[in-house]
Amino acid sequence: MAMRLRTEMPELAGVTEWVNSETGKEALNGKPVLVHFWSISCYLCKESFPELKKMREETPELEFVGIHMPRSEKDTNINEVKATIEQYGLQHPQAIDNEHKVVDAFENEFVPAFYLFDSTGVLRHRSAGEKALSLLKKPLERVLNEEKEKQS
Repeated sequence: MAMRLRTEMPELAGVTEWVNSETGKEALNGKPVLVHFWSISCYLCKESFPELKKMREETPELEFVGIHMPRSEKDTNINEVKATIEQYGLQHPQAIDNEHKVVDAFENEFVPAFYLFDSTGVLRHRSAGEKALSLLKKPLERVLNEEKEKQS
């Protein structure tokens, strides 16, 4: 069962290893956050990385957190995950979740999957699969516009 909309962001606890920097729910408070689940064996995930990277550059007010979710024993090779992170230039915090602790906390079953939280830490949108990034655009605009209105 997928995490319900308007649910509070779960803790990012139990991660096997962090790459780039470690982050947690407390550090993300007060900022809109996009959590994306991916796997090294997922071609759709790799295809989405350039667009995700562009989105990160175009929306500096949005925090990004990647969660590597292994789909098989082969996907648990930490060195391969790190090499993929470097190859695709994923510079935001990346959690390697080999024991599926974060995956379970988010009740996530799919890659790629995207969870958008507003600055209060409430889930506003989730999408998965081939069209997940395109489905994210309007909810992202809405959340960012709400944030701008709060600040004015």
